Amino acid sequence: MTSQTITPELEALVERVLERKLDERFGELQSQLAAIERRMSSCERQATAERATLLVFSGEMDPLMAAFIIASASIAMGLEVTMYFTFWGLNALRKTWTFKGKTLPEKMIAALLPKSVGRLATSRLNMAGIGPAFFKKVMDDNNVEDLPSLIEVARDLGVRMVACEMTMGVMGIKREELVDWCDYGGAATYLEHAADSKLTLFI
Repeated sequence: MTSQTITPELEALVERVLERKLDERFGELQSQLAAIERRMSSCERQATAERATLLVFSGEMDPLMAAFIIASASIAMGLEVTMYFTFWGLNALRKTWTFKGKTLPEKMIAALLPKSVGRLATSRLNMAGIGPAFFKKVMDDNNVEDLPSLIEVARDLGVRMVACEMTMGVMGIKREELVDWCDYGGAATYLEHAADSKLTLFI
């Protein structure tokens, strides 16, 4: 049997082939790792924040109570909570009312709106205004907080409350008619928070 020796040229050729193959494999691995890193980065950007965002449209007593109860419970669960009040929901933030400096249509709207959060109607069984007093009595008997108290609790817990400036203009509501501690924003502000919230609700 004839023995064969590996010449230096052959050995160099084998080394070059192996080196090329290793470079190719290493390049593939680098590409795969880069793709994985891009996917992970994308997932991190798209991950939901520990946040709850509530869009409050209703201006009636019982839906508003539900909104503030949910907001406070979300805070207790460790979520950052923002409530955006628009259209009738702005009534939850009203402290007073005025006709001063308003147009005739704005004065008409102001005359029809409740003058404060304590005078809101119920969504069912309002009974010409008797309903709210009836439900307040039932809540007192069952040690349930009324709406003004729920608002104060939510505020104390750190719930951020934002009034929609666009609908304030539509309804002729001035800043001086709202509570001093609320913030102001628009649809873009709401969407920015809602886009990555763990919980979003329309009430």
